[in-house]
Amino acid sequence: MDSKLKRYYQLKQKHKAIEQELTELRSEIIDHCEEQDISELEAGSYKAKIVLQERKEYDDNKLYEALPDPEVWRMLSKSDPSKIASLITLNVISREKIKDTFSIKSVSMLHVDKK
Repeated sequence: MDSKLKRYYQLKQKHKAIEQELTELRSEIIDHCEEQDISELEAGSYKAKIVLQERKEYDDNKLYEALPDPEVWRMLSKSDPSKIASLITLNVISREKIKDTFSIKSVSMLHVDKK
């Protein structure tokens, strides 16, 4: 079991290092594309595409005020955009009731493929 714990620890450290490097590279690629005012980039045998995605970020306090029903709040437990979307789809809550409880955040998604 000692060797499994050791290997797990080693892999987690590698994972952290890889995630950090991916974050840095992603940022550099997106910054480069923004500086060049482009959303697609080809280099060698690779193609990168920046896709802008909007995400809702809910304010828990405002959401609680808009949804004071404890039964509905228990279904959420905290603001989770996918759970909230499901409750809207199921007509448990209305879009109108929560219209002022979130802000829209634009997120740049990076897709890199081999040509």
